[in-house]
Amino acid sequence: MPIVIGAISPHGIRTIPLLSDTADGAPGTRHALLELGRRFAAAEPEILFICGPHGVRVNGFVSLSDTARGAGTAYWRDKQVELNVRMDREFAQLVAGKARERGVPVAQIGFGGTNPPTSVLQLDWSVIVPAWFAAYQVNMTGMGHPLADRPADIDAAGGPALVVANPSRMLPREANIEFGRAVAEAANESGKRVGFIASCDWSHTHVDSHRFKQHPAAKDVDARVVQAIKDDNIASLIDLDEDAASNAAIDGLWQALMLEGVKQITPMPVDFLSYEVAEYFGMIVATYQPA
Repeated sequence: MPIVIGAISPHGIRTIPLLSDTADGAPGTRHALLELGRRFAAAEPEILFICGPHGVRVNGFVSLSDTARGAGTAYWRDKQVELNVRMDREFAQLVAGKARERGVPVAQIGFGGTNPPTSVLQLDWSVIVPAWFAAYQVNMTGMGHPLADRPADIDAAGGPALVVANPSRMLPREANIEFGRAVAEAANESGKRVGFIASCDWSHTHVDSHRFKQHPAAKDVDARVVQAIKDDNIASLIDLDEDAASNAAIDGLWQALMLEGVKQITPMPVDFLSYEVAEYFGMIVATYQPA
């Protein structure tokens, strides 16, 4: 079964309704993410594959989950959302093999017990936010720690299994496209319905903030990215100037290139839903579905 849906999704924690009534400056992004969720629900993926920038990174390798479960907590001000979900080790191993055939180095990562039922991956916010909108939309209170006791009926509500990947910026950018191709090839071979999300925030230097200093590259880089996505031409970003990317402090390029690789195997036109700057950083929501 080929990829059934894809997306570029931000991971601003404030967008989750359980964490902020107003989305704290990102109402348009929340609206678009809720629409993304409706489209993923309609596509009924059996596997949710998320590549993000903030999880376990292994220098010179694409890191890929190799656990039975994933658990984590997202915090915003005085609130939190917890997830504890099943993961698909079999599909992850298929992707790893396809990627290595394409010359992409992959590091399969885990945590906790060495036996499959007790292995757990710590989920970070760049996974939790898009996963919440695309699949789960619940708060599994008390379950966000990787070593939390898990009720036997926790999966009764259903939902897709999760697979997580993180790129290494030490690899050539082309390796990310090759990895995306490997994911799509694995989907074709597995017979499972797969939804793919590139979890991306964009320029973080639109204004001075507690984390970054303002830089004029932010506006220019985001404008180029927005146009490339609207034009359905993510591939054009592969030569984005390294200094510009650094000065803008983007974290989405590498995952977006993975999505480009997916689309080269499973063509999917874009539906650009939103672009918004919340405080100091840019967020884009776009969905992709096979014709």
